[in-house]
Amino acid sequence: MAMTVEELARERIPIPPVFDTVEEERQHRKERLAAGFRLFSKFGFDEGVAGHITARDPEDPELFWVNPFAVHFGAISASDLICVNTLGEVVHGDRAVNRAAFAIHSQVHGARPDVVAAAHSHSIYGKSWSTLGRTLDPITQDVCAFYQEHGLFDDYTGVVVDTEEGKRIAAALGAYKAVILRNHGLLTVGHTVDEAVWWFITMERSCQAQLLAEAAGTPVCIDKEMAKLTATQVGSHYGGWLSFQPLYERIVREQPDLLD
Repeated sequence: MAMTVEELARERIPIPPVFDTVEEERQHRKERLAAGFRLFSKFGFDEGVAGHITARDPEDPELFWVNPFAVHFGAISASDLICVNTLGEVVHGDRAVNRAAFAIHSQVHGARPDVVAAAHSHSIYGKSWSTLGRTLDPITQDVCAFYQEHGLFDDYTGVVVDTEEGKRIAAALGAYKAVILRNHGLLTVGHTVDEAVWWFITMERSCQAQLLAEAAGTPVCIDKEMAKLTATQVGSHYGGWLSFQPLYERIVREQPDLLD
């Protein structure tokens, strides 16, 4: 049974923050975004100018914050982030936006009002797994977070620069927390930046685990009913948020300038 907020607090287990002002919430989201980029860099998810994580603005939900184009993930601080409107125009910041980031994320945010953040990069195991044109199997406890909770965009038409292609990706995502983009990579979403980033990290590792397992032999799948149960235990919005907290604390200790 899930614990209440009061029980979590009593046990000194972290709980998502509540904000007094929209400015505080915006800064919080930007700091989480910056931490997400630093972690993506640390884990080797960067690939040239590819990849983006976005967060919906808490005051104007039609705007979203994103990394500036052609700035290395490992160099991004909260103050470097730019804010983009529904036309792809930069309304806060002085750098350019990645056209693919706008084409994909604008449509994901538009189709999913519940989504605060979305993450995508060309990580090595995610893009390797994507070439198989398959969803992940329930072969480990961790991957059960995605059991019946991820889709497949079973097409590839080049670099995504058209919002119509972004709409097709959003349709493949549907109500899921993640989608595999064939011959491209992974995309995850969440009700917080923390959650979206964590789903990406653990999905990338799940792709790695299945590639390794299939290279060694034939993995044994967890049975359907147990996979469903495990999904409720490891795949909740709160569970995704919570799993990110140790990583956030670690990267801020190591790279405190990301908060600048």
